[in-house]
Amino acid sequence: MKKAILSAVIGAAVLGGASVASAATLQDVKGKGFVTCGVSAGIPGFSNPDDKGEWSGIDVDYCRGIATAVFGDPTKAKFVALSSKDRFPALQSGEVDVLTRNTTWTISRDTSLGFNFRTVNYYDGQGFIAKKSLNVKSALELSGAAVCVQTGTTTELNLADYFKTNNLQYNPVVFEKESDATSAYDSGRCDVYTTDQSGLYAIRLKLKNPDENVVLPEVISKEPLGPAVRQGDDQWFDIVSWVHYAMVNAEELGITSKNVDEQKNSANPDVKRLLGTEEGTKIGTDLGVTNDWAYNIIKKVGNYGEVFDRNVGAGSPLKIERGQNALWTKGGLQYAPPVR
Repeated sequence: MKKAILSAVIGAAVLGGASVASAATLQDVKGKGFVTCGVSAGIPGFSNPDDKGEWSGIDVDYCRGIATAVFGDPTKAKFVALSSKDRFPALQSGEVDVLTRNTTWTISRDTSLGFNFRTVNYYDGQGFIAKKSLNVKSALELSGAAVCVQTGTTTELNLADYFKTNNLQYNPVVFEKESDATSAYDSGRCDVYTTDQSGLYAIRLKLKNPDENVVLPEVISKEPLGPAVRQGDDQWFDIVSWVHYAMVNAEELGITSKNVDEQKNSANPDVKRLLGTEEGTKIGTDLGVTNDWAYNIIKKVGNYGEVFDRNVGAGSPLKIERGQNALWTKGGLQYAPPVR
């Protein structure tokens, strides 16, 4: 019995030490002076560098939002391009502080991989793009097709499930990198390419003859995309989550990067709490940042609608409709807990 108790005490001490060691992400970020985000190597609209190495996209702006919450400065964000294969080891090892890399929230990633997800910054679903010359109108006509797909992704698993469920045959052409899979599809090594539908619209822009390709109507999966952090650090988890919630609440309240200074004079209690102007507010400091954290995010990065529109929506080459990513007040799924 004494041995059992002693073992339990030692075990608790070891676990306690591990917890303390893993619960220091905010301090580590402040110590090095920037937040490191794992992003995709190049998906227009989500995370994509231009010829000067300047990054843009929804996931990039999310990272800049985190940097702004912590430092008040969106330029304090560093981006590490990761393949589908490398992204999880990079987060587990601490190479990156957070994954903002169009990653699907699943139970296995939430548990066995040791990650935490909470917010969804883009509701997506897997689809197919095919050459018009293939003359198919539906994914149900793809039996026998060669399908390009990235390995190590839920996309690969969903593809196998879809064809098995519908008693269809296919020939997988597997690649580690999205760019290699896209090039193979564009050169005719496969008939079809499959990934999240948002990615298909981005990929079509990069093809030699975009108009000769069509996105098929089927959506074969649920792909809630959002940031992931390591388990064991509730404070960092909360900061990363509430960056998104602040952007969504701002859009719902009609606060934009253009009118946020004027809104600081608002008498609306919801606005005052969000922008840190309510007397005696401690919301920001309780989170581990300053009380004007949300004001800074909105002013320097934008609300959720602004980020969506300029990267993938009406103000972007992709022209993707809001759909499920509209606010809950407008028929969509974007819903944020209240700031109070």
